[in-house]
Amino acid sequence: VVLFQRHGETFTLEHKREMIGTSVTESTAILERQLDAPGRGPELMDELHELVMDEALRGVEPMPGAVELLDALSIPFGVASNSPRPFVERVLEVSGLRDRFAVVLSADDVARPKPAPDLYVELARALGADAGACVALEDSPTGVAAARAAGAFVIGVPSLEGVVLDEADLVAESLADPRVLARLA
Repeated sequence: VVLFQRHGETFTLEHKREMIGTSVTESTAILERQLDAPGRGPELMDELHELVMDEALRGVEPMPGAVELLDALSIPFGVASNSPRPFVERVLEVSGLRDRFAVVLSADDVARPKPAPDLYVELARALGADAGACVALEDSPTGVAAARAAGAFVIGVPSLEGVVLDEADLVAESLADPRVLARLA
């Protein structure tokens, strides 16, 4: 919201839906277009990164059902995010969930970000598993595509109203949906 206001524009949910799950390279191009600022993408991305890092310090609530799901299972969990590592680490720390994940990977850790399967293939390897035997919880079409390409069973859990995850193997309204626990148990 602040970034768009600074540049004389109004931020909408459609803007957010378009950016969710995208890589930094894609987000940069999207921001340039959304703010009608050709060639200023890297500068806009730096500004956005600073804003979201500051915003994260104000608190991050885990998705509904996340803590209960982690508590109910005794399997290793990992994070595979298209966001830059500093942001992923900050959000996990502020939410109190960092210690709950055996492995945390960001787009900084692989050659090709989502929708390429690299993050999920590397995460499975780091967890000592085959990607085809893993279950991925995803909130974006980009993430669903990446997890499917890696061979994982994908549970789509939208974190933003209006995000369509039809390509997931199972779509749940929240992590508290009993089908999510049943698939992971």
